[in-house]
Amino acid sequence: MEAEAERAEPSTGAAVRTYGDELAVVTVTYSPGETLAAFLDSLPAATTRPLRVVLADNGSVDGAPEAAAEREGVELLRIGENVGYGTAANRAVAQLGPEVGWVVVANPDLVFGAGSIDTLLEAGSRIPRAGSLGPLIRDPAGAVYPSARRVPDLATGAGHAVLGKVWPQNPWSRTYRQESTAIEERPAGWLSGSCLLLRRTAFDSVDGFDPRYFMYFEDVDLGDRLGRAGWLNVYVPTAEVVHTGGVSTTKADVSARMLAEHHRSAYRYLADRHPGAANAPLRAAVRAGLTVRARVSTSRTQAAVAAH
Repeated sequence: MEAEAERAEPSTGAAVRTYGDELAVVTVTYSPGETLAAFLDSLPAATTRPLRVVLADNGSVDGAPEAAAEREGVELLRIGENVGYGTAANRAVAQLGPEVGWVVVANPDLVFGAGSIDTLLEAGSRIPRAGSLGPLIRDPAGAVYPSARRVPDLATGAGHAVLGKVWPQNPWSRTYRQESTAIEERPAGWLSGSCLLLRRTAFDSVDGFDPRYFMYFEDVDLGDRLGRAGWLNVYVPTAEVVHTGGVSTTKADVSARMLAEHHRSAYRYLADRHPGAANAPLRAAVRAGLTVRARVSTSRTQAAVAAH
């Protein structure tokens, strides 16, 4: 990675807005419950910098964001409806002043490790082409989540989508998830949106998250577009966080909708990258495969909910 630090920042040919070096943290909330307090409690140990936290609230009804906004340095941006993850994050970033040049966008069901944000910032300062940087992510049991992945092409994406649940170690999923790759600092195709440090200049250069993705694949799409624009997505495993798993998307009444959104977003991502009449048969095949997978996944989820 040292060689990358010597290169100049990418140029898109458009006017580039200059930002300062201050830090802000953005999290999108949707009735996050007790996880939000743990998220905020972990931030002071994660960085020595002054903290400004913006809660982009998609219509919570549990009172957690309002309670959190009573803390010093925490602001509540009431969106009033569930506009999706990427759109809410975009709105929060857009309201930040020009003094903010670094933005952490993270899920509220995350606990930051000591020094984790400062470690990401150090890597970002060292690597001028780093548009996004992501930490090592563990689950509550300590297992490492494969958060730095390859950008999926049609074959890899389709193979993973169709076989990932029934044959987890299939070659397409293994290639996509990059689980056998050494845990070391390296560029990745994309990084998990559950915790990203974004260089604001880079984020602006690709117009942020694509608002067409309500949920899921907005991070895959962002990483791919950053890469196409000449930026790097850098995995920094010396920074660690724990993804505890929140309540917003585990409720039985939203499970079916979330599965549908996941498959819809997967199709949009692959279809966008294979446009035109010549690719119509491929798009039709992908849509058919994802539709079958969505029905199977929904049936299994509904059966599991009924069993409890």
